[in-house]
Amino acid sequence: MKILITGGTGTIGSSFIEKYPDHEYYNISRNEKLVAELKRKIPSVKTFLGSVEDYNFIRSTFQKVKPDVVIHAAALKHVDLAEKNPTQTVAVNVLGSLNIIKASIEENVKITVAISTDKASSPQNTYGYSKSLMEKMFLDANTKKTKFAVCRFANVAHSNGSVIPYWKSLKNLSLPLRLTDPKMNRLVFSKEDAAALIARVIDMCSKDAGGFVGSYKMKSVNMLRLAEVISSDIEIVGRRPGEKLDEDLISEAEVPYTYVDGDFIAIRNEINEGKNRIKSPYSSKNAPRMTRRELEGLLRE
Repeated sequence: MKILITGGTGTIGSSFIEKYPDHEYYNISRNEKLVAELKRKIPSVKTFLGSVEDYNFIRSTFQKVKPDVVIHAAALKHVDLAEKNPTQTVAVNVLGSLNIIKASIEENVKITVAISTDKASSPQNTYGYSKSLMEKMFLDANTKKTKFAVCRFANVAHSNGSVIPYWKSLKNLSLPLRLTDPKMNRLVFSKEDAAALIARVIDMCSKDAGGFVGSYKMKSVNMLRLAEVISSDIEIVGRRPGEKLDEDLISEAEVPYTYVDGDFIAIRNEINEGKNRIKSPYSSKNAPRMTRRELEGLLRE
């Protein structure tokens, strides 16, 4: 199977390729440094250097590759940078996503899956709003011929630019860990779980209709407790622009549209009149908390 990943040099793309190596992979990325690193790490991946903002490039790449599946992971992801650069965030996260949708439809891609975030649920910042729009566009584009779906992630441990590698680097330099607020909680899952979620959504689309947002019931981490497992030297620096104390994975408005299968949650456009749906919003505030042992395991990944 031919799988094309936008932003395939990132943590999510490379983790997926490593976990499911028995496919023919193509990558779209604009970061030459990360492209070179991916080439050394996984030489079989073929890369096209360019941006999702450029529709002509995207369409041309789709025509050359003729992918069976597209995983759209390219995005501007940092909340504070998105707050300060809303125009560029919309250009990449919204208009770039629209380019992927248009190219998938024009080139008859069977399955296109976008990577989203819990910040798209009850959005309160530029990044969250941009991803919420992306989710709505993907669900609106879905047809029986070209299927579209979304994976809604929370924080992926050890991903590029995330807090765990940042805090570990500060500790190695004998510097205090910079924590924005001791009351902050986040939903966290592993790179392997993230890759498995994408695989499950692709499999569901191949067997049935698309047009849904898929996610997992994951555990919550208090950021002060996580910091204390790494170091006792912690500095409180205050919240950054756009940050919330807690994040919703499933908002109150989305609850009636949820379909639950074990730990997997699908949000569809149709109200679920049956029994298998969550009863209340799911967030980092009310999700089960990771134990210290689980936090230590997370750090060892």
